[in-house]
Amino acid sequence: MKKFLVLYVAPVSAEEQMDVSPEEMKKEMEPWYAWFKKMGKALIDSGTPLVNGMHYTKVDVAHSKMEVTGYSILQADNWEDLKELINAHPHYMVPNASIEVFEMMSMT
Repeated sequence: MKKFLVLYVAPVSAEEQMDVSPEEMKKEMEPWYAWFKKMGKALIDSGTPLVNGMHYTKVDVAHSKMEVTGYSILQADNWEDLKELINAHPHYMVPNASIEVFEMMSMT
C-alpha cells in the first residue's frame, strides 16, 4: 500500500475557520468525524489544522505564502483509489478550497 500526504488548501486560515462558537464548531466538525470513520484503515493519521507557517532559507525567514490549512495521511493501492477516498471530502465545504496530494516515498 502507498502512503499519501493530503494537504488542505484554502484562502481562509485554519484560525479564521475555527473562529466560531463551540456549537458551530461541533456542527462543522461532524462531517469530518464521519469522513474519518468512513476512511477506516485507509486513514493513517487524521492530521490537524496548521497555523503560522514560516518560509525559511539560509539567509531569511518570512511568513509562508502557502495557503495550507491542515493535513492528513492516507493509504491506498494507487492514485485512482486515493481519488475515491477524497472525492467527497468535507474540506470542500470551505469556499474555494482544494486538496493537494503527494505520494510519500519509502526510504527503505
